Amino acid sequence: MLSSTPIRRANVRSLITPIVHAHSRLKPARNKAKVGVTATAVSVLTAVAGLNGHVEAASAALPSGAGVVLNAPIVDVASTPDGHGYWEGASDGGIFSYGDAQFYGSTGAIHLNQPIVAMKSTPDGGGYWEVASDGGIFSFGDAQFYGSTGAIHLNQPIVSMESTPDGGGYWIVASDGGVFAFGDAQFQGSASAMTPNSPVVGLASTSDGLGYWETAADGSVFAFGDAKFAGNTPNGQPVVGMSAKGTGYRTVASDGGIFTFGGAGFYGSTGGQHLNKPIIGMASTTGGYLTVASDGGIFTFGGAGYYGSLGGSTVYSPPAPATSHATTSTGDGVTDFQRSAWDKVNMCEEGGAWNVSGSQFSGGLGFSHANWNQFNTFGYPADAAAATPDQQIRVAVAFATHYWGDPNAAPDQNGCSGY
Repeated sequence: MLSSTPIRRANVRSLITPIVHAHSRLKPARNKAKVGVTATAVSVLTAVAGLNGHVEAASAALPSGAGVVLNAPIVDVASTPDGHGYWEGASDGGIFSYGDAQFYGSTGAIHLNQPIVAMKSTPDGGGYWEVASDGGIFSFGDAQFYGSTGAIHLNQPIVSMESTPDGGGYWIVASDGGVFAFGDAQFQGSASAMTPNSPVVGLASTSDGLGYWETAADGSVFAFGDAKFAGNTPNGQPVVGMSAKGTGYRTVASDGGIFTFGGAGFYGSTGGQHLNKPIIGMASTTGGYLTVASDGGIFTFGGAGYYGSLGGSTVYSPPAPATSHATTSTGDGVTDFQRSAWDKVNMCEEGGAWNVSGSQFSGGLGFSHANWNQFNTFGYPADAAAATPDQQIRVAVAFATHYWGDPNAAPDQNGCSGY
């Protein structure tokens, strides 16, 4: 037994996909705008124009993540309406604000049943929502709580959210394409009935709020309500998010490549450039957009201003306990015990192969593309299938540390054979 709860072969991949619980200990409705929550936050009010995350001129040094150790990786970004500020959100709910973006609170000091996966600012920039993978909604500033799926059993985890144009409601979307509408958000259909070939990773609304698009990791786009389909993202790096502008939409890939459809303007991208960490989200502004990497690096284009970032930060990884488990390790920080445990997962999951590449899961441990992007904070290849076995195990250790609080945890192989 390598874990206290037996997990059979059919459920092994659920370890690399966020686990959904039916109940939330933290009542989202109580976590309102005025609740005083202790959290790490950065506020920078120096306005400096920049491009692609590089500062061109500055009257004061802009903050960076150099030397900063985060408790959890960055998972999303939201912009103020004028493009003069933005927030970065971490998977523990910590919020970091820059430019004219104000800090209104966070879940950074609260125990969450499930990690935060996305955030969205209110239309006037006076608040924001965070959503967890179980659909729990947390509202701050002038963002209002309209309901959640935090106490509902979901078929698949929530991956993204979008607000209505007036801020009177929001949609959340699961990785199977299922859409849940709250407040004045209207349900217009979902991709779940279409059985997408890869996980849905983002949702964006039309300007009047009477329709929306969904995008999947393979670049497929699904349109509902008055949203018009204008094309799919070409094959390449996995798509990690989308945003809308007017009657069009944009998608972003993990390398920062930007793809525009239906009249949405193109202002540049990081596609083809070397990035320290993969891109994991994007947000639109007036006349521009910005993208964010898992270490908090910010890249701005068009009318979006650059005001600093967490780029260059690292995520805290607790040392292995001083027991027989902490034996010799490789340069990737994998111990013999961890390698042995996850080798069994690999044998059970993929029969010993480590370079398996699929539309939903890759590598020898069955990582979903979204979770590989989230927990691969070490600069390894963007696709798990291209990483070495020890690199994949190191990311699995980060996953186990985050979800179970134990770097030596691994799935129980009861019921599996071949090793």
